[in-house]
Amino acid sequence: MTTATAPAVDSEQTERTAPPRGRSASEVGRPGFAWAAPAAVFFGLFAIVPLALVAVLSFAGWDGLGPPRFVGLDNWKKLLDDPVMLESLWLSVLLTGLGVLVQTPIALLLGVWAAGHQRNRAVLSAVYFVPLLLSVTAVSVLWRAVLDPNFGVPSQARWLFGDGNLLGTQAGAIGVLAFVGAWQFTPLHTLIYQGAARAIPKVLYQAAEIDGAGRYRRFFHITLPQLRNSIITSTILMVVGGLTTFDTVLILTQGGPGTDTTISAYYMYQKAFKSFDFGAGAAVALLLVLVATVISLVLVRLSGYDRMRSTMEGL
Repeated sequence: MTTATAPAVDSEQTERTAPPRGRSASEVGRPGFAWAAPAAVFFGLFAIVPLALVAVLSFAGWDGLGPPRFVGLDNWKKLLDDPVMLESLWLSVLLTGLGVLVQTPIALLLGVWAAGHQRNRAVLSAVYFVPLLLSVTAVSVLWRAVLDPNFGVPSQARWLFGDGNLLGTQAGAIGVLAFVGAWQFTPLHTLIYQGAARAIPKVLYQAAEIDGAGRYRRFFHITLPQLRNSIITSTILMVVGGLTTFDTVLILTQGGPGTDTTISAYYMYQKAFKSFDFGAGAAVALLLVLVATVISLVLVRLSGYDRMRSTMEGL
């Protein structure tokens, strides 16, 4: 009777393949900083350096022609005393909040649905993602034509839209801005939720189904908790995008009627490129960066996202 013997292992080969002493196997072969250098240089040149220049310019007076002159805190004092500036901050936060409240549930439900295997799902998803392929300018021009009170849809359905001038009141204009933003950018967040939903382990649903959990219980007790990190990421993207909205306001309302839709980004444009007060415009831009950063950090801290250690969705 013969017995099988394990092949001898070359000690030299073992030493060659084993990780160095004091280092885990996951650390071996990890790319060094050189791999991130191109991205770091690009980010530094096109993000950090311009932000630093904007910060310096916020303490100067400059009309775009002569040399800048240092004015200290004058730009900041003028902004804080300007009621339009304070109103623009409130409008920016309001429009951002509406975007989060409208886009999150729609994108979440569509993303979970698109992650399944329903009939014609791929075709319907492709059609739904078309607005995401268009530029903000093209979308704004499109909806400006569609909502024109004289030749657009409102002129043909006055029983629903009244006089048809949806952009003539503050409530109507803010509603239109929120709708247009949701129409274009909800598909982006749907993609986030679709990818995250497909990453949820199927064994969780199988175990829940064996225990008798229905579709709604599986959604609220498995899908939603597992999508927690994606919800946080999507919300932060919505906040940053909402606070920096500009193109849609410029084309659809131009800050009107009056100053009813003059959000902070458009107010910055008015100060810098209409009043030629680039110092004040830089101060508004820096304030927007600070507000967006603070809100994002608060969301990360309150949600516990910064304490996440697992690479699996929801863990």
